[in-house]
Amino acid sequence: MTPSAADGPATKGRSRRNFAGARPVMDDVAKLAGVSKQTVSRVLNDNPAVRAETREAVLAAMRTLGYRPSRSARSLASGRTRMLGVISFDAARYGPASTLTAINTAAQEAGYLLSSIALDTADKDTVLQAADRLSAEGADGVIAIAPQLWVARALAEARLDIPLVVMDNDLGDGTPVVTSDARTGARLATRHLLSLGHPTVRHVAGPTGWTSADRRAESWRDTLKAAGAEIPAPLIGDWSADSGYDLGRELAKDPTVTAIFASNDQMALGVLRALHEAGRRVPEDVSVVGYDDIPEAAHFLPPLTTVRTDFTDIGTRSLHVLLRRIDDASPPEPPLTLVPVELRVRHSTRPAG
Repeated sequence: MTPSAADGPATKGRSRRNFAGARPVMDDVAKLAGVSKQTVSRVLNDNPAVRAETREAVLAAMRTLGYRPSRSARSLASGRTRMLGVISFDAARYGPASTLTAINTAAQEAGYLLSSIALDTADKDTVLQAADRLSAEGADGVIAIAPQLWVARALAEARLDIPLVVMDNDLGDGTPVVTSDARTGARLATRHLLSLGHPTVRHVAGPTGWTSADRRAESWRDTLKAAGAEIPAPLIGDWSADSGYDLGRELAKDPTVTAIFASNDQMALGVLRALHEAGRRVPEDVSVVGYDDIPEAAHFLPPLTTVRTDFTDIGTRSLHVLLRRIDDASPPEPPLTLVPVELRVRHSTRPAG
């Protein structure tokens, strides 16, 4: 069959399938583009020394042949696998899930594959095994979503020999940390309620040992102390709406409770239901503030005042920090990257009285 004009560069005797249906290889790209195999390799690895017109010729040849470079080819050419690892815990929750999605998107845009290991047990050996597995797979670097103190201790003990970025917890060895500004977030929530004239603020806290929960509880306590307000004992939940509901039922029994700060929106949702069932109106009788600003928060009844955490920004920043570490960027990354938070005021809070 005679090639048609639509075949473009394939009129040199090649089709997108290359020869008798064989998969095109780097040599085919080089011949079609009229360059050396080494030049094709430089284009694949974004070498800045390649001229723009040469790069475009190589990319056009790839498109014509349907060439897709294999991971092994990229690895041989650059000394890298173009694969990154992620260790996450409690990945089903909104925050970790959103962060992981952002990391995956940023990795794809940078030309990397992602190997993710989700842990569901509080076992130090499991963390070490996950780190060893990613290292054995040849990951160029690892991001660890480490929301609990034990995860950070296990990672510090693992002593990975590849670049590492950690979320939430400081390993104490100079490893870069990316995290949201939880202390500022809790301070904003508590000050907001105090500014509305509430004499104090009750706190439905996250589980002990979770770094974000501990920081929020500490900042809530410090803010009340600085204001000269009473500091009641926090009630400890487990991040779920069920725990917020159970603790909310306790708070609803106390007529002196007029303001509640929950450490995440799911627990705040449970608190709202408990107050409603007890006949305590929100915000007329009790003002409620959550944390995270999940997509549903604006649709609660009433719409929830909450502290917005930008999990997409956290994930994207973590990926970029890791890539700069892999590239041995200079100057070195700062030990801590704090991602700002903001208070979103809606209809679940109002002046006291």
